[in-house]
Amino acid sequence: MQGLQLTAGRIELEKMRGIWVDRVITDYFDRWTTEKPDQTAIISFKDEDASSTRLTWSELAARVAAIARGLSARGVVKGDVVSFQLPNCWEFVAIHLACARIGAVSNPLMPIFRRREMSFMLGHAEAKVLIVPARFRGFDHGALALELQAELPSLQHVFVVGGTGEHSFEDMLLRGRNDGKPETGTKLGPNDVMQLLFTSGTTGESKGVLHTSNTLIGTILQFIERMQIGAEDVVFMPSPLAHQAGFAYGLTLATIIGAPLVLLDVWNPANAVALMETHKATYTFAATPFLNDLANFPGIEKRSLERFRMFVTSGAPIPPALVQLAQEKMHASVVASWGMTECCSATTTLPSGHKVHESDGFAVPGADVAIIGETGKELPRGQAGSLRFRGASLFAGYLKRPQLYTVDEHGWFNTGDIARMDDEGYIRICGREKDIIIRGVENVPVVEVESAMYKIPQVAEVAVVAMPDPRMSERACAFVTLRPGTRLSFEEMQACLASEGLSKHFWPERLEIIQQMPWTPAGKIQKYVLREMAKNYSVPGTTGLA
Repeated sequence: MQGLQLTAGRIELEKMRGIWVDRVITDYFDRWTTEKPDQTAIISFKDEDASSTRLTWSELAARVAAIARGLSARGVVKGDVVSFQLPNCWEFVAIHLACARIGAVSNPLMPIFRRREMSFMLGHAEAKVLIVPARFRGFDHGALALELQAELPSLQHVFVVGGTGEHSFEDMLLRGRNDGKPETGTKLGPNDVMQLLFTSGTTGESKGVLHTSNTLIGTILQFIERMQIGAEDVVFMPSPLAHQAGFAYGLTLATIIGAPLVLLDVWNPANAVALMETHKATYTFAATPFLNDLANFPGIEKRSLERFRMFVTSGAPIPPALVQLAQEKMHASVVASWGMTECCSATTTLPSGHKVHESDGFAVPGADVAIIGETGKELPRGQAGSLRFRGASLFAGYLKRPQLYTVDEHGWFNTGDIARMDDEGYIRICGREKDIIIRGVENVPVVEVESAMYKIPQVAEVAVVAMPDPRMSERACAFVTLRPGTRLSFEEMQACLASEGLSKHFWPERLEIIQQMPWTPAGKIQKYVLREMAKNYSVPGTTGLA
């Protein structure tokens, strides 16, 4: 596949390190269909009618076999791209496993994408097949898919879940699910491209990230060992499966350990709590907003969540105040993590809670992180600089854009994040390189400012970005959403930050109350949207910081 950067030298190096196990997801799937065919593999909740579909391993295997046969019958061969724009559902899981079975490349797409994003991504990927829901959250995905098929020469087949006629997913791909014994094995090699996943676009640009089974499974196995997760766990997954958090640490992780996977298609805290309670969920991996909603859910401490023991959060630095609240209300371990589409979860704290309040963890086995200064040299501990990563989970290239694969001769990848590292090797993300605010000659520690603002009782969400200024070059503008029924003035914000002991030079010099924060589905704030808004603002004359 164009853009693949996986060299023989890297393959040999990773084998020597012992992280790559040369297995694909169907190796694990076939084991569980043989060893426990009648045990639960998936529970898929559908918000539209509040229904649940429960599938055993053998039932899921029959569906996987039917989809694989259906795709093969329509000319899908090893290396072809199969795109699917689906919410969290059993069909998503079955399609991915079917792609692995026949050697096709899985290309999950976020359900929020519309014509502009879909046209670019499907065209760039040269997808041969697109699978969509008929409708989801009021949008007619089926109609858009057929329009795109007419415009894109490579897109030969469209199948619609819940559709009718020649494009019906059920009639065209699932019809033969009871025909004979399901196949085993795969045409996919451990170093073949298995996943094409477009970045979430917090900077406004989306790139097609290529992963192999080795780059994903190796690091997930290390994560499983560190978190002590096993078949006795129940994986609850509200994070989009079309994002690396849900794909790697929900779908793939559950298949590797042979644990039930509980899926929620539309985020709703009440439904989430009910599913966690009913199915005795023990673990989840989701972004900070999900944890915030659960920790603040009325009466959460009284619900029957005795088995729930671990919430791993990533996507944005988790405010210490939220960690404390979640631990007190949910009585579960909160694990902080840092990762990217390109390298999965590269650092984590431990389930014991060590340094979860002040860090984003330390490198998982098979990974290295370093903090690099402007001279290209590693910085002393405690100083903020460019975060670099190298390791077994590093992606295998950007589709058709090899020039963007910024990995140096020593294997270091420039993540684009700013971080600092303490004496124990724990890192703390300070922001993105594009999020740096330089006020005069000083860098504003954005994450520290945001953490302090999260302690303001009225604040529900906060993001601090640069605002152009003719005198100081840049000043800080705080965008905030408020808790229901509350108000916050600029002066109250200043008083709260003063009580937290935050240096006056770092205080935001403008406060903007907004109704809704621009989040990606993965739980990252689209700060480029806020920076564009901040270009139109001027600094209040009463701040006293000029």
